[in-house]
Amino acid sequence: MHHGVMTIRDLAEAGPVGTARGRSAEPPTSSGISGISAVSAADDGDTTLISAALDSATPAALMAGEVTARWASRPLSVFDLMRIGIGPSSSHTVGPMRAGGAFAGALADVIAVAARPDQRDHAGGTGPVTRLTVELYGSLGATGRGHATDRAVVMGLAGYEPETVPAEVCEGLHEKVTAAGELVVDGVGALPFNPTTDILFLPGRVLPYHPNALTITAYCATGGEMLRRTYYSVGGGFVMEDVGAPGSPSIRALATAASAEMHATPAPYPFSSGADLLAVCACEGRRVSEVVMTNEISARPREEVLAYLDRLRDTMNACIEAGMATEGTLPGGLGVRRRAKALHERLLAQSTGPAAAFAMADPLRGMDWVDLFALAVNEENAAGRRVVTAPTNGAAGIVPAVLAYYERFIPGADDDGVRRFLLAATAVGSLIKTNASIAGAEVGCQGEVGSASSMAAAGLAEALGGTPAQVENAAEIAMEHNLGLTCDPVGGLVQIPCIERNAVAAVKAINAARMALWGEGRHAVSLDTVIETMRQTGEDMLAKYKETSRGGLAVNVVEC
Repeated sequence: MHHGVMTIRDLAEAGPVGTARGRSAEPPTSSGISGISAVSAADDGDTTLISAALDSATPAALMAGEVTARWASRPLSVFDLMRIGIGPSSSHTVGPMRAGGAFAGALADVIAVAARPDQRDHAGGTGPVTRLTVELYGSLGATGRGHATDRAVVMGLAGYEPETVPAEVCEGLHEKVTAAGELVVDGVGALPFNPTTDILFLPGRVLPYHPNALTITAYCATGGEMLRRTYYSVGGGFVMEDVGAPGSPSIRALATAASAEMHATPAPYPFSSGADLLAVCACEGRRVSEVVMTNEISARPREEVLAYLDRLRDTMNACIEAGMATEGTLPGGLGVRRRAKALHERLLAQSTGPAAAFAMADPLRGMDWVDLFALAVNEENAAGRRVVTAPTNGAAGIVPAVLAYYERFIPGADDDGVRRFLLAATAVGSLIKTNASIAGAEVGCQGEVGSASSMAAAGLAEALGGTPAQVENAAEIAMEHNLGLTCDPVGGLVQIPCIERNAVAAVKAINAARMALWGEGRHAVSLDTVIETMRQTGEDMLAKYKETSRGGLAVNVVEC
């Protein structure tokens, strides 16, 4: 199914091209995805900078998808949608960890300002910080223990980041802080803090903007509040921050200066719907991955983008290998035993034993390995190990499993195909997050596993040389047949049914891509329609099926 197409690297080295705005296009002269050249955005009025978009967007729009691409200057980036972090949950672990880090930075700034000579008369004699509290609301309060939300906030306050936190810190910091009764807050110093009493789980209280909310408060010696901030973890590690005064919320995306600058750079090919994306591809004669790559390198150096794509692949593969090499029981009390290592050994034995000829001739042999890859990743995630949010941790096994299938089972698979896969998956993930949600606490598991399956299907179709219409069709098929999927984790842990569900969805993504590639891209249901249907379905879904562990399997499976 491979065509004679340009590679990403070649495209990065090609000459300038036009945009869907009607400017002239000069076709690239060499061949490759790593060679796409940067294109300046059209100088017109509909590429508003992100700051203006944030000011004009409603809180609901901000919470559901940050800012839609119709208002913002660019679609979400691969750096946004696929982040390296720790398990078991992007919304309940990675997001709260980032929130803790943001609060530590804000508190350090407040203390520094209060210590300035010109501010002493205005400090009101508040004195040093004597207490910290963390309140976990809604879904964070309901399943926060099983998702290690409390541990994540502590690590964030201590200055650790999801991408780099050492395994020993994940496993031991919470206990050390509890035993000592104090936490060394990054940039501030040691403060009295006991996670057992100072972290409050409040599942019955849901804040108005999103079910995944937490508030961190620092109190001074007089009992007054020195700093109080509320954060919303909206899925996939994305965090929103309320910096307003009590009763006057002012919500903004939590982002580094570099990330904010990147989002303020208008994209040459903005798109906010599948229809927009197909129109850009048709007008420019570009594949989906090429459109996304052009947008990426308009805000970041080309080599940085290529290196990140390769790092994502390497991290995914390392996670698969770690999962296949590890046995034992997963943490949390359910007694769920890891299966990937034993399955790997059986598959290897089958391919070399007396029945090897039969096993190698089995037309579904590849599916067994896809199951293995997904199980391996999600067992690592459940153990709190390093994974790639793609687009969430609860669905972290699907994209890696399908990508590994491409690399290991498709003749002619290469690095360029891997990069195209990840870029096309990013396009679909951006559309879903922009127009619906990837948070199980907001729309159920259809937003997590359904989104990941849709992204993986699009990525595989792209890597196999699919047309933009076929890529869009693959994404639609995968999402359509995950509609209505509930998020009902047993015991509040990302184990049952999450681990097996990733394996099933990975196989479904491959099937969706194959179905789309055998067609011409024409189909009755568009990707835009199925994304909107997913959003509506999630809106109608009862809260007990949205990552609260109050319905479905979570109440019908006996915890042993």
